[in-house]
Amino acid sequence: MAAGHGFIIPVGGAEEKIGDVTILRRFASLCAGGRIAIIPTASEVSDTGGRYEALFRELGASQARSLPIHEREDAERPELLQILDDSDGIFLTGGNQLRLSTMIGGTSMAKALRRRSSEGVHVAGTSAGAAFLCEHMIAFGKEGASPRARIVTLAPGLGLTNRVIIDQHFRQRDRLGRLLTALSYNPFAVGIGLDENTAAFIGPDETLEVVGGGALTIVDPSELEFSSMARVRKNDPVCLIGLKLHILDHGATFNLITRVAAAAPVIAQRV
Repeated sequence: MAAGHGFIIPVGGAEEKIGDVTILRRFASLCAGGRIAIIPTASEVSDTGGRYEALFRELGASQARSLPIHEREDAERPELLQILDDSDGIFLTGGNQLRLSTMIGGTSMAKALRRRSSEGVHVAGTSAGAAFLCEHMIAFGKEGASPRARIVTLAPGLGLTNRVIIDQHFRQRDRLGRLLTALSYNPFAVGIGLDENTAAFIGPDETLEVVGGGALTIVDPSELEFSSMARVRKNDPVCLIGLKLHILDHGATFNLITRVAAAAPVIAQRV
């Protein structure tokens, strides 16, 4: 059993599923050829779970099983909970994060997911699945680069970590403003904006490593000096002074405890 929690792996969505499949391959490698449970609840596409089953088997999983959770009562089924208990990795697909929170939140399945993560099992989620991993989930919000009052609605997430707030499809859907707005409500957590085909592998030591072809945006509010959120009206811009911003690419790291970022090591080219 791993010391501390297993890897928590939010993915920005649209991860490569053919070719090199860097992110999915890295997740499958962490699971060391073991058993992977897939939760496709966020998706309304019927074959989502089956497609990930095939992908993970191709990547070396000894078993990949999709859990059919279509109603809240499904999240109490003993045979599905047993699959989680027998798994080395758990993967939540994309779709609508409110389907995850309304069908799984507060159930035995949610408790089992938190317990398995604390026991060292690796839990990944892409797109909606990524948003659901943390304690405070962005349920929906408006696009745009500037923070504005009330453009974001937060909802309780799964709660594997309270250190971050996650937004996905970040650059592709112009979501900096809504991540900043979410942080301005209570600047405790670190904001993570994940581009598509980009993941944060958050290890037991609370250091995240960027994996994938896009960028990861870190918004660190730990030195925030001023926020006007408490006094502005709906849709007004929010004044935030003292934020720290990092743009990280593949191989770069960020420690969620010390708030220190580091670029990827330079690999010497052969002459």
